[in-house]
Amino acid sequence: MIRGAIAIFKRDFKKFLSNPFVVLMTLMMPIMYLVIFGNAFGGTISHVPVGVVQEVPPYNETTLFTSAVVALNHIPQKDYPKLLDVTVYTDEIAAKQDLALGKISAVIVFPSDVSNDHAIRLYVDSSNSIIPALVESALNGVLASLGANNPVAVNKIYGDIKYIQFFGVGVIMMAIFTSTMFGGGIALIKDRENGIHEGYLVTPVQRTSIIAGIISSGTVRAFIAGFTIFLIDIFITGITIQSFQDFLLVLLVILIACIGVTSLVVSFASRFSAQQEYASTVAFLNLILFMTSGAFYPVIGMPDWLRWITVINPEYYGVDALRGIILRGQGLDVIGMDLIALLIFSGAMFILGIVTYRRTLE
Repeated sequence: MIRGAIAIFKRDFKKFLSNPFVVLMTLMMPIMYLVIFGNAFGGTISHVPVGVVQEVPPYNETTLFTSAVVALNHIPQKDYPKLLDVTVYTDEIAAKQDLALGKISAVIVFPSDVSNDHAIRLYVDSSNSIIPALVESALNGVLASLGANNPVAVNKIYGDIKYIQFFGVGVIMMAIFTSTMFGGGIALIKDRENGIHEGYLVTPVQRTSIIAGIISSGTVRAFIAGFTIFLIDIFITGITIQSFQDFLLVLLVILIACIGVTSLVVSFASRFSAQQEYASTVAFLNLILFMTSGAFYPVIGMPDWLRWITVINPEYYGVDALRGIILRGQGLDVIGMDLIALLIFSGAMFILGIVTYRRTLE
């Protein structure tokens, strides 16, 4: 019995060592978890954009206002850049509009009277569960350092949003990727291993039609997964959709993301003949994309070198668009750039998926 077990052990271990790519990815995954996850989650948030404005009339800036602006704009963080980037507004309405459009994360309205019984109004983007508390703490610290005893009235413009609601939106994108990765890519490689695709070459169906059909099927599966998680989010996290138009926008974002992710997975699956190689590579890709999408932690808390990945990360635009619709009730005028980025990515991946997969049939 021992001799047989040793023989099986040697065979399996030799098979593992015979594939250096899998060995490399096995070692790289823990390292990337350390580097990516360690920097993308729990980093020090800096350069939070906030607006400050003084009530009018009168139009003369008070001593409290001028002193607080300077102090807020120079809050140091040991070994890290400053906490806030302060923009001074002369119009409270304009400041609140920029807050609603997501250009800034908070608006601080100082009273025109320096009396301590006049409250300082703080309006925060509460769709982010972490930044509002940082801004409020920074404001209270500045007021204490200036000897001002004005109360701070906090207004969460999107209500009291919990972390599970913040994170739940990001899980929709995870569901899209994982359903495509396991349900689509691995199935394609299994077909290739079983020799099924060779039969396509003698059928009257055009190759482009075959590939388009495969991508369409994967897109439907991914859409069902994303939509299901969206419905589960509604019941578990308590998020609400404000209008039927917002509901349709959510479906549109999910659909566009599904097309892009499915095409990406098809193009990757076309390059591999073994399930082990494919699974390790796509899992590695999923780690990088999801951890840098802002689903776990605000992108503003990531180091600069990691923020650049978000620029080319389609999951970031998907998460940002879904969060804008679901948590903030924003429309196309605000999430338009996210949709454009998703459309560009999906179009490019669709073409790439067709080109790469056609080569496997030739």
